Amino acid sequence: MISFYTALTLLSWMALAVLCILVYENSWIPKEDKHRFYLTYGLIALSALAEWIGIQLSGNEQFPTWLLALVKCADYILTPLAGGAVVAQMNMRNRWNKALMLVLAVNTVLQLVACFNSWMVVIDEHNRYSHGPLYIVYILIYLFVIALTAVEFLVFGLAYRKQNRASLFAVFLLVIAGIGMQEIFGGECRTAYAALTMGVALMFIHYAEFYKMTADEHIQLQHNQLMKDALSGVFSRHAYMKALEKYKASESMPDDLAVLAIDINGLKTVNDTAGHEAGDKLIIGAARCIENTVGNKGKCYRIGGDEFVVLAQMEKDEAAETLLRLKQESDKWSESKEIGLSLSAGYALAKEHQGLTVEELVKKADREMYVAKAAYYKLNEYDLSVLR
Repeated sequence: MISFYTALTLLSWMALAVLCILVYENSWIPKEDKHRFYLTYGLIALSALAEWIGIQLSGNEQFPTWLLALVKCADYILTPLAGGAVVAQMNMRNRWNKALMLVLAVNTVLQLVACFNSWMVVIDEHNRYSHGPLYIVYILIYLFVIALTAVEFLVFGLAYRKQNRASLFAVFLLVIAGIGMQEIFGGECRTAYAALTMGVALMFIHYAEFYKMTADEHIQLQHNQLMKDALSGVFSRHAYMKALEKYKASESMPDDLAVLAIDINGLKTVNDTAGHEAGDKLIIGAARCIENTVGNKGKCYRIGGDEFVVLAQMEKDEAAETLLRLKQESDKWSESKEIGLSLSAGYALAKEHQGLTVEELVKKADREMYVAKAAYYKLNEYDLSVLR
């Protein structure tokens, strides 16, 4: 019949194995980070094994004393390393992390040297071990590792939303409680690794949430980049197609829907004479003028090189007023620029064209815009062959 301590240790190993499987199956966690999880769980399992073997060997005269000394040396090296591995999971690079690595290295060297004498462990003639005169140094190092781990937890917690930090710190307190009970009460109260195993299991929940939150933010960023035109900052052609699909899926066209088609006059000439950088400035300027004019009445989409479409909620007088104010905005913008901005625009109203689809309204507004563009080119003696 196995002891309670052995049963608890077995369950801890099984829990660590399950955690490895969960990490392996989690698609949100990058491969490099998965290796850190495996290392952490492996070190905790080895530390628990070293402690368990030490308990089994203590008082058993069938085994040599050097074996018990070696096992306790491994125990005192691996236990702080397990705490360091928990910090390594956080993948942070700061001065606290460097201090922790230094302390762990010093402890490893100290334990290896102490393995050949009785500094850390004193073994009597019955092969029972007790703490040596320098065991207090190990305890101080252990406490220092715990303190540094607490600092790293606090720093790492800042990456979480405020409402998630309390549970993160509660996990740390659970681990400290388990280690503290073992150090204070000793004997059969071997709670350190059970608490550490529960701690990393609960931490996995936080990590999984954190990775998913990061992935969601990345997806949202990609979505935003897809929906926005990179040059002008207005909505993109992709967003425009999505808007058209939404109108097509609707059972009826809104009566106050107004479609405005807007185009930059003479952009090709500017590109040919002043360069594409100057042309890009005109496109950006046109986008700002349209947004300033339309405001929250509708959305502006850049659907081509110098082509913009606005889908808005407007009556006829508002649409006519918008075109007027758009000219005022473009004139105002041109005042402080070397190259003037001129826009041609036309509009079509759903109320005036019952039964037309949104695409047909866009075409109608486009035709109105080309009438205005032809008048502009004629007035300014442009070659009409440049018109599409």
